Amino acid sequence: MAESFSSRSKASERRDPLAPKQSGDTYLGFDFGTKKIGVAVGQTTTMTASPLQTLRAVNQQPNWQGIAELIRDWQPAGLVVGISRQANGEDNPVTPRMLKFCRQLEGRFGLPVYPQDETLSTFEAKQLLFDEVSVSATKLWEVQDQLAAQLILQTWLNARHRENES
Repeated sequence: MAESFSSRSKASERRDPLAPKQSGDTYLGFDFGTKKIGVAVGQTTTMTASPLQTLRAVNQQPNWQGIAELIRDWQPAGLVVGISRQANGEDNPVTPRMLKFCRQLEGRFGLPVYPQDETLSTFEAKQLLFDEVSVSATKLWEVQDQLAAQLILQTWLNARHRENES
């Protein structure tokens, strides 16, 4: 019993104090890549998404431990994953890996996974950071995937809000 309590208290010490304790309106968004996965967090009550962090992939495999920690800490109601396709709607070379990532997330964590079109989200993130905010190339490499995940999640939140208004 003491071991379980000790583990929980350590996890709560690392937990973001602004993160909701357990809320059905929190979602995590992912910008999947074979080298890095950007992560964002958002809530349906505020209709806002924020960049969270970038997880490095190991040997082109997702950092499942890092993802599990984020899910444990944020306790999301669901997960949103960006799916990129070519301009004509056909799959691009990474689309099957993105879809596999969706299936793995759902299988591992038992949460609903919502695919979201992410065409050009990383490009938009780079443009915003590099051109408009003048972020250095080194810093850009560190945060572009987080911002892309934020754009993906924000797009999904906006679409969900419009659906609920109809």
